[in-house]
Amino acid sequence: MTPIEASQEESGVKSVRINWQIKAVLPIGFVLLNGLFLFMLATVSWRDPERHTILYLAGAGAVAICAALLLVLALLIQRPMVELQEKIARVGKGDLNVSVGFAKRNDEIGDLGRNFNRMVAQLRESRDEIQHLHRTQMSRAEHLATLGELATGLAHEIRNPLAGIAGVVEIIGRDLPVSSPARAVVKEVRAEISQINNILTDLLQTARPRAPEIRKSDLNTTVEHAVMLARQQALSKPIHIELEKNPALPAVEHDSAQIHQVLLNLLLNSIQAIDGRGTITVEIGSEEEFAQITVSDTGRGIPPEHLPNIFRPFYTTKGNGTGLGLSLARRIVEEHNGSIEVTSEAGHGTKFVVTLPLHRAMLQAAAG
Repeated sequence: MTPIEASQEESGVKSVRINWQIKAVLPIGFVLLNGLFLFMLATVSWRDPERHTILYLAGAGAVAICAALLLVLALLIQRPMVELQEKIARVGKGDLNVSVGFAKRNDEIGDLGRNFNRMVAQLRESRDEIQHLHRTQMSRAEHLATLGELATGLAHEIRNPLAGIAGVVEIIGRDLPVSSPARAVVKEVRAEISQINNILTDLLQTARPRAPEIRKSDLNTTVEHAVMLARQQALSKPIHIELEKNPALPAVEHDSAQIHQVLLNLLLNSIQAIDGRGTITVEIGSEEEFAQITVSDTGRGIPPEHLPNIFRPFYTTKGNGTGLGLSLARRIVEEHNGSIEVTSEAGHGTKFVVTLPLHRAMLQAAAG
């Protein structure tokens, strides 16, 4: 059964399939029969032998015309259509190295053949490109998996001596006199150790992510905690962080610790993107069965050439960044069956929109 017949059967439309030769000959035969009838009326006054002979000749001529017409139609139309059906069947089975031979004709049938050959060539090129991209992505995935295993081992090996160094620095700092200028150096060393520890933490979370622990809780509280920590980071800067909560928002199924991590990462990025005085606005809203968290800033923005790559692992434009923060944020949000989108204009700030389903289990059931 062809797709057209199947669709007709599904829609309840029943039609009788008539051979195309019959469709082509019927109007011509109708015209010839009418001509014979009129010819018979015109020859009523003739003598019977002459009249019968002429009628026989006219009938034979009509039959000859129909036969010649069928032959011409078979050569000019049926053969190309049969060939086209065979080639379409081969394309349907995955063979894209086909072409029709009637594409050289200089008529509408030739146009059809040329369009078919062009379409198959485009499909073949697209398939080859997809296969090339697939091989490239698989190779990249294997490479990243190897790097991830190596990075995880290195992170564990670095963390142990780093903890010892941090302990020693803490002891040295306590023993130094209050007026000693070395206290400033010790403070700087502590900050660098904390930075290294944060990098190792992000690296481990990227290499060995944990599944979210979904619980129904107040999203306003989760966002408020992240904003409170971000305000502490911005105390020494002329940056104002505004929070617009949504008291009407129902409880949202989410892992508060992971969403807190996502929002804190976005807020810290916004703080780093603002040179001098600026504002960061955090809004909590809802749309149908989804909650939305918008983080917008008045910072320097993201150049258009960097925007498509900001969620890629290890991609960063900051000198001291690891390029893992936004990659982790997107993975966490997607594991919540949500999405994260960004819009930015260089010199006019950046806006991130995090969308989370109110009922994650219901969304999974609908998708299944």
